[in-house]
Amino acid sequence: MSAASAGGAARAARQQTHLWVAQRVTAMVLAIAVVVHLVMIIGAVRGGLSAAEILGRTRGNEAWLAFYVVFALAAGLHGAIGLRNIAAETIGLRGRAADLAWLAIGLATAVFGIRAAIGLYA
Repeated sequence: MSAASAGGAARAARQQTHLWVAQRVTAMVLAIAVVVHLVMIIGAVRGGLSAAEILGRTRGNEAWLAFYVVFALAAGLHGAIGLRNIAAETIGLRGRAADLAWLAIGLATAVFGIRAAIGLYA
């Protein structure tokens, strides 16, 4: 094995490790965010709040905006990494172009979630 190919293999291994860590960290963020989100929904429904009352509580609230922006970013990144891995394992779709496509899908997903969060805030 040449020094150049050994360096490429080391870079690929580091990239895989970074993606593995990122997916685990986003999974932890999502686990907390989903629980908070569901608890708030159940509390609102059981409390008899209407959609207008819920929106009244979220409008202008920077804490909820920050929460849902982080939620959306974590979901977009987590999903993109997962789709990348599934595509690589099942259909052999690998390489820089595939990575960029998954990144674009993850960013689009995050943008949709952030737009929804801004809609709740504004």
